[in-house]
Amino acid sequence: MTMAASLYLSQSPIATATRRSSPFISLLPPQSIKFPSFHCHTLKDLSITASHASQRAATIIPRAAATPSSAASSTTVFHGSCYVVGDNIDTDQIIPAEYLTLVPSNPSEYEKLGSYALIGLPSSYSTRFVEPNEMKTKYSIIIAGDNFGCGSSREHAPVALGASGAVAVVAESYARIFFRNSVSTGEIYPLESEIRICDECKTGDVLTIELAESRLINHTTGKEYKLKPIGDAGPVIEAGGIFAYARKSGMIPSLTPSS
Repeated sequence: MTMAASLYLSQSPIATATRRSSPFISLLPPQSIKFPSFHCHTLKDLSITASHASQRAATIIPRAAATPSSAASSTTVFHGSCYVVGDNIDTDQIIPAEYLTLVPSNPSEYEKLGSYALIGLPSSYSTRFVEPNEMKTKYSIIIAGDNFGCGSSREHAPVALGASGAVAVVAESYARIFFRNSVSTGEIYPLESEIRICDECKTGDVLTIELAESRLINHTTGKEYKLKPIGDAGPVIEAGGIFAYARKSGMIPSLTPSS
């Protein structure tokens, strides 16, 4: 079974008490939306602003007009340079705890969060994902090994990657909480590879990801790789996260009254 979320429609979210340390609005997702886990975790409602969406659009090439159906996940192509990491990259390496006070709903703090993405990597990574004094990365695709996003649960991890300008991670496998948070926030596509691509790619290689064909092309080496389909998680990410998807689908009321 792939890590892609299986979705079907039913109920509206239920408000719960917020955690004291979290800057996010704490809401349960619609109970009918299922994520690949044996446990039930509270997901947070992250609003994606127009600026966030435009940043991601810079490296997303639509192949055809998206429809309200799941076709949204099959009409998108990503193209750009990649940044390669190994196994067991945890959330503290993705975004250290000292930066969790930044509030993603604040545009300036969202941008700062992106500038710190993957700053916790060890010194063995001689190339920085985001260069010092820069706010954005030049690597729009991250190639990773096994168990990417392990460690503590923090929504800031996928948000930081999305804020940095990255649009997709291609990993051998994911920690389930990170995968779910990536889908629920809509910040980044968590794609899985059929084989261990991180051993065959180098930082700076130019890649294309075709969601429709579940394919990754390394233009630097000339090799192609099969990816596991993103499935029903694709439209959720494309919509900007689980709550944006639920509003778009009519599962919960829109934030603004319809005219």
